[in-house]
Amino acid sequence: MNFQDLKLFIDLAENKNFAKTAGQHYMSPSTLSRQIKRLEEELGEPLLLRDNRKVSLTPAGELFLQFAYPQWQQWQSLKQQFRSNQQELQGELRLFCSVTAAYSHLPQMLEKFRLRYPKVEIQLTTGDPAMALEMIQSQQVDLALAGRPAHLPQNVMFHHIDDITLSLIAPRVACATTQLLQQTPIDWQKIPFILPVEGPARQRIDQWFQQKKIKHPKIYATVSGHEGIVSMVALGCGVALLPDIVIQNSPLNLQVSTLEIDIPVQPFDLGICVQKNLLNLPLVRAFWQMLG
Repeated sequence: MNFQDLKLFIDLAENKNFAKTAGQHYMSPSTLSRQIKRLEEELGEPLLLRDNRKVSLTPAGELFLQFAYPQWQQWQSLKQQFRSNQQELQGELRLFCSVTAAYSHLPQMLEKFRLRYPKVEIQLTTGDPAMALEMIQSQQVDLALAGRPAHLPQNVMFHHIDDITLSLIAPRVACATTQLLQQTPIDWQKIPFILPVEGPARQRIDQWFQQKKIKHPKIYATVSGHEGIVSMVALGCGVALLPDIVIQNSPLNLQVSTLEIDIPVQPFDLGICVQKNLLNLPLVRAFWQMLG
């Protein structure tokens, strides 16, 4: 249990709504639900009663709320006292993320950071999320928002932000791909796929190919980044497995449809990456500590 767990519980008890509370903390409702469940397991008592419309506190939840609120208030007071004793930070902080993350997750974090450190200048670079680790290790940026790599280097730290789910999308326009998808059963060996060059989404679809026993998939194209792939699917070039956050925020999301698949795709972790030795820098350390 940490202070962030206390804050999550306090806000959930006040809002009585998982979706609203998750939005306040820049996470998905499923991530919030798992964190509350871990808290209940640690305490050995159910804290909440859940139904489809609202959340209410159990007697144990009411008791825990009486403990959590003053603890959180004392913690905030202590942090404020420490901040008042510190010199105000200023300088440049270099960040990297995908185009989608630049308007799905990063704005909330930057708003919180700028409230604390208004004199810090943010230098933002966007690009293929698969480049994040390389950008960090080459020290082209200080911090990167990206999916957790399959193998995290020992000199890199990762702070989890959200769980990213994925869906298989297909074009809505009449084309050769939609005709192939109407066959029963679908011959996946003949379906053209549009793939990211690398990264967590590419790893997930490679695993899916193995599970479906698709030994020689038909690859229409491999593309850097994710946003352009939605456009190619909408134009009828093929199908693609992409993060839901990319699909939902695409201007072409109404021109693609989600396919039901019999083998579920495992979500991947989205978070902030940083080289351990850069945490000695005041600006980098301040951003990292802000994550909780």
